[in-house]
Amino acid sequence: MEFNIRKVILLKEEIFHENGPVQIIPRLRGAAIAIVANPYAGKYHEDLQSGTENLKELGLMLTDRLISSLGGIKGIDGYGKAALAGENGELEHTALWHVPGGYAMRQRLSNSKAIVPSAMKVAGMGSSIDIPLGHTNAAYVRSHFDAYEVNVTDSPRANEIMFCLAMTKGPRIHNRMGGLEAKDILGEDGLR
Repeated sequence: MEFNIRKVILLKEEIFHENGPVQIIPRLRGAAIAIVANPYAGKYHEDLQSGTENLKELGLMLTDRLISSLGGIKGIDGYGKAALAGENGELEHTALWHVPGGYAMRQRLSNSKAIVPSAMKVAGMGSSIDIPLGHTNAAYVRSHFDAYEVNVTDSPRANEIMFCLAMTKGPRIHNRMGGLEAKDILGEDGLR
């Protein structure tokens, strides 16, 4: 199945404060989004898993562009993924993104151990989706819990899917909720 790309969007934020002290070094948060044709739209297909193979290249391309937009791999310590199917798609079509989206980021960020947080839904054109974010090496690091809300005004069209990846450099800018700190990660199981 072909997932023809209509467009790719890159977003980047530099967050200096959240009503607290202004930080000299901002937290970086970025997203890479691809709007693609949904070859499964409008009809039930029993076999969807074979489609994940066709999305591996897209996952790597979005990952590479996102890393580049954030100034390189150094310092990237948060990630997440999401997918939004247009109205003729189904929720299971968005699950196609789990392997190619998540594994692409983990392949490029070779020291990552934590599961890549994920969100998915079916919605109309212009709808938003929150990309959940967590630490790349330990799911219990609360300072990196976040969500990056994205939307593309003309997407996804009824027969499209919006595939999203997000990464961060640094914790929430004024993180002070305690718990396991990044400097204390054991790095053995993806949790602590």
